[in-house]
Amino acid sequence: MKERSLLAYFNTEDQAQHALKEMKGLRIIASRIDRFDGFAGNGSDRIRNPITGDIPGLGYLTLNGDFDDRDAAILAATHVSASGLSSGGRDNQVTGRDILLTVVIEESDLEMAAHIAQENGALL
Repeated sequence: MKERSLLAYFNTEDQAQHALKEMKGLRIIASRIDRFDGFAGNGSDRIRNPITGDIPGLGYLTLNGDFDDRDAAILAATHVSASGLSSGGRDNQVTGRDILLTVVIEESDLEMAAHIAQENGALL
């Protein structure tokens, strides 16, 4: 049988784990839950005083970004999440969906897996 991939985005890791638990009766070949971010790196590994410390920029402090390119760091600092003044808006469906459930599954079970993921709050 053919294998298919399902990518489901969740607000919390608990939602993704619950959906995966409900999928256990299906023919899953592989699965994985990851947290992702739109910015490279892990950022600051220790707290520094932003006034007296040597920090590369706002994106480093507020977005946990490690930027090799100065232009990328400046652009990241313009993101609404860097300032903390906006959360992306009420109607923005992707706000806060930083948990990715990846499932490789038999093609015949794909539709059921997608339904289970959506019932648990996923954006497919």
